[in-house]
Amino acid sequence: MKFLDQVKVYLRSGDGGGGAVSFRREKFIEYGGPDGGDGGRGGDVIIEVVEGLNTLIDYRYQQHFKAGTGVHGMGRNRHGAKGEDVVLKIPVGTQILDEDKETILLDLDTVGQRIVFLAGGNGGWGNDRFKGPINQAPKHANPGLPGEERWVWLRLKLIADVGLVGLPNAGKSTFLAASSAARPKIADYPFTTLTPNLGVVDLSEGERFVIADIPGLIEGASEGAGLGVRFLGHVERTALLIHLIDGTADNIVEAYKTIREELKNYGEGLAEKPELLVLNKIDALDPEERKAKAKALKKVAKTEPYLISGVSGEGVTALLRQAAKQVNARRGEERIEAAGPIEEDWRP
Repeated sequence: MKFLDQVKVYLRSGDGGGGAVSFRREKFIEYGGPDGGDGGRGGDVIIEVVEGLNTLIDYRYQQHFKAGTGVHGMGRNRHGAKGEDVVLKIPVGTQILDEDKETILLDLDTVGQRIVFLAGGNGGWGNDRFKGPINQAPKHANPGLPGEERWVWLRLKLIADVGLVGLPNAGKSTFLAASSAARPKIADYPFTTLTPNLGVVDLSEGERFVIADIPGLIEGASEGAGLGVRFLGHVERTALLIHLIDGTADNIVEAYKTIREELKNYGEGLAEKPELLVLNKIDALDPEERKAKAKALKKVAKTEPYLISGVSGEGVTALLRQAAKQVNARRGEERIEAAGPIEEDWRP
């Protein structure tokens, strides 16, 4: 399945059905009177978050969605039926943006959310609604109200606990394959990863989390170089970042600074996220090179880097356990925030 994380769609709710103008003409009924029914309400445009989706590819080939018009009212006080709703099923983590592609209208990050995005127009009243002691035979009815319409952008931001960042060929895909059941494309040339990949890390019952691998960044990515920073949106929701440095690179300090600068330029709080610094591909380094490069990274980053090899698996488990520890701490903080403040005067 192809990966698509941005798409523009046209949405329109249904018009309301018109009210009916009708009069009773039945044998043995001396006074007939109006009996026009109301029109039905127009269909709604509903957005529903469902499981099992991780791309917006379904909206690549159909961009126009229009709900049904309400059925017109009929005689004998028969009201029209409601128009058929349109339901857009989207993956968790999808944002609904206005046509300017900046204003966030909805941020749907929970499975099962179901929201009426555009309501259908109300149905018009039939002439039975207008009868009274003065006007006992009204000959008019209301038309249905028009529905709403607008162009919007759907933008997917994958839900992951940990995000992998680094230059192309830093070994992110190899690390993802070594730490989860994901099978991303792995090759010895830059930009092997062209779309984000997700993997589930399962160390133990209390050490499970989702990890996201995004295409590599290069210097100037924030200005559109390479694949740009478009895919950084998929790690905005993560609890922490794992920053992989290619241990075989000539200048690892420059590689570290490049990624940090691009995170800072992107904004959205990515540069302030907790980060685990990792020196990867140590299987290709001798002990002296490992020590020297780890020391150089520690000096510039002010933190001790983890030494791992995605190929041999050395150091991977220790890194994942530390990541799980920080993810669980973040989840605990979120549960406390959701519970709200505790009243100091409360007594059991």
